[in-house]
Amino acid sequence: MKTILCYGDSNTWGYIPGQGRRYAPDIRWPGILSRELGDDYRVVEEGLSGRYTVWDEPFRPGRNGAALLLPLLQSHAPLDLVILMLGTNDVLHFRDNTAFDAARGAGILIDIVQKSGCGPDDLPPDVLLVSPPKITRLSAELNLKCHGLPERSAEFEQHYAAVASAVGCYFIDAANYCEPSPFDGVHLDEAGHLALGMAMAAKVQACV
Repeated sequence: MKTILCYGDSNTWGYIPGQGRRYAPDIRWPGILSRELGDDYRVVEEGLSGRYTVWDEPFRPGRNGAALLLPLLQSHAPLDLVILMLGTNDVLHFRDNTAFDAARGAGILIDIVQKSGCGPDDLPPDVLLVSPPKITRLSAELNLKCHGLPERSAEFEQHYAAVASAVGCYFIDAANYCEPSPFDGVHLDEAGHLALGMAMAAKVQACV
């Protein structure tokens, strides 16, 4: 059996747009991924709302993805594949951060995985880097909370693809398959989770 770790933010956790509650496991894209892959795979969900690639936030402790990643890799080892989908919060909450900065942060996460020895036979797991969905028009609530520039997310694909190519990992652009709900411009609805989960399943089957 192959084990896959899904490491992400609220869109991996399953945040329901406009509500804040969580979709059921079979609705979330990791659940779709698990269903499509079948019994030969074990899918581990590690999504957390507000998670960044490498940044800290004073209002919500524990959101620095780089600080938590290695212990989680060790906890769930041996891992055959780590799916990384982070960066949305990097540009959503920090005005100075660009898509290039988010991609650099993702590169640090990849480096942690590739140096971890948390795969089979103490080798590193493979990595699938996911360029996050583009941010669209924010709800009034998110406009109040978020001080970044959402339009910068339009450059996610360009910079994430460059990082994946430079480090030699797998890559997929989520924006080719889904977009956020119009309720808040950030979080996937049920159709988005289904589309992304199906696309991820096809990609994973080609990777491992």
